[in-house]
Amino acid sequence: MSNNRNALLGAAFLMATSAIGPGFLTQTATFTQTLAASFGFVILLSILLDIGAQLNIWRIIAVSEKKAQDIANAVLPGAGYFLAALIVMGGLAFNIGNVGGAGLGLNILTGVSAETGALISGAIAVGIFLFKEAGKAMDRFAQLMGFVMIALTIYVAVQSNPPIADAVTHTFLPEKLDVIAIVTLVGGTVGGYITFAGAHRLLDAGVKGKESLNEVSKSSVSAILIASVMRVVLFLAVLGVVSQGITLDPKNPAATPFSHVAGNVGLIIFGIVIWAASITSVIGAAYTSVSFITTFSPKIEKHKNLWIIAFIVISTFVLAFIGRPAQVLVFVGTLNGLILPISLGLILLAAYKTNIVGDYKHPVWMTVSGAIVVVGMAILSGMTLSKYLANLFS
Repeated sequence: MSNNRNALLGAAFLMATSAIGPGFLTQTATFTQTLAASFGFVILLSILLDIGAQLNIWRIIAVSEKKAQDIANAVLPGAGYFLAALIVMGGLAFNIGNVGGAGLGLNILTGVSAETGALISGAIAVGIFLFKEAGKAMDRFAQLMGFVMIALTIYVAVQSNPPIADAVTHTFLPEKLDVIAIVTLVGGTVGGYITFAGAHRLLDAGVKGKESLNEVSKSSVSAILIASVMRVVLFLAVLGVVSQGITLDPKNPAATPFSHVAGNVGLIIFGIVIWAASITSVIGAAYTSVSFITTFSPKIEKHKNLWIIAFIVISTFVLAFIGRPAQVLVFVGTLNGLILPISLGLILLAAYKTNIVGDYKHPVWMTVSGAIVVVGMAILSGMTLSKYLANLFS
């Protein structure tokens, strides 16, 4: 039972810390500056959509005892290979950004170049998968880094003295609304590989079957809430600063509240936060991306840790020696937004196939909430992709 508890907590933190990467920090700071206290409404709405998506995905993976790519192939032959290709492409592109964030964190903390910081961070991430019990090491590391990030950001939020009453009021009665912000937050929390990180981790830890559904459901919601606590705390930290008329640094918007509140010490705190956010996302992206191809060949499953290490090494070297290929990152980022409606749509279809879930009856309210996320994200992601392609070919 204790092993199950550790696995459930580890899976929740793996998913949450996979979501909390350098992009998460930047987006939260930028949208807070644009929407001020009304960004609270966007956060609240995205939390509800995130839970709707994640509960469906984690429960069906647990009850079917199959990984997402195998479920997709059982729903529609070939769909699993297509989904795996999207996840791996998106995971690799975002991992280049995650490694970059880790490099920036070490640059702030130690003064080494961002490229050297990226190489050191990549080596630390690789080190975790050299352990015999790599899964447990990954769980513990994700939990430790999650607590560190949230605790340090709470300190900065308290020091920035945000207008709490305004934040609460406009969370329920927003003055401004930004649809792109909602799509970005949902995609950044449960899009691409992120929502599968914890679900696949639970399968690997042996937490599966109908008897585990209550625990799996609690773990899936806990994961969203952990990521959301970090989002809310950072929102308040930034709101406290921008409400005083301070403009965020456009090169690194998330760093501004930290440096404004505590000067050089604040920058060091930010360095720790962005490093912890980035290194855990590197680990989560690599683990989850490889989990999408392990079932296609016994050799990949047998040497899974080596494939994860190779994934981290490739991401690190691309960042350190080539930089971030901006066009590729933007395009794959847009594709990543489309992964959620595709993957969640396939999962919802699987929930009603007895050859996948047996005699399990999926709650109707979960199907409805999942369907709302699928339709909404498909429309909004399609609009974003068409705009990108129009700009590309104009």
